[in-house]
Amino acid sequence: MATESNNSSAYLTNMDEVKQVFSRFDVNGNGKITAVELVDVMKALGSDTSLDVVKQIMEDIDTDRDGFINLEEFAGFLKGSANTGGEDDGGMKELHDAFKLYDLNKNGLISASELHQILSRLGMEENCSLDDCTNMIKSVDSDGDGYVNFEEFRKMMSKSNNSSK
Repeated sequence: MATESNNSSAYLTNMDEVKQVFSRFDVNGNGKITAVELVDVMKALGSDTSLDVVKQIMEDIDTDRDGFINLEEFAGFLKGSANTGGEDDGGMKELHDAFKLYDLNKNGLISASELHQILSRLGMEENCSLDDCTNMIKSVDSDGDGYVNFEEFRKMMSKSNNSSK
């Protein structure tokens, strides 16, 4: 009965969460993420990604080519559509990169525990308990194995893009 309003409120909540996560990356609060800020946050998330690799990632996300990632580009990256213009890859590289950030043990699956760890490292644990993460995983876990694989992640991200119409 309230399905439609749930979908739109879920989208708004997601945008609020995107803004909250963006502000964690944007350490100096200037509305732009620099390569150095991105490296620092990735280190906090347990990644040892080099500055050179981060600069390459930024080139993929920085669609206006100003050398920074703004909120709109960041949101596009999280939704797997950082580059809506080019159809050759359809943002798949960015989507794989996003998936890898959540797949902490690099087994090709995202567990509720991994999702909770990432959200906690981003300071969002007060908004999302382990049970909430388990429910999020269940909502997109089409094969019922208790994990999100890349294909399920891709479908979830393209579904969230379509629901924002």
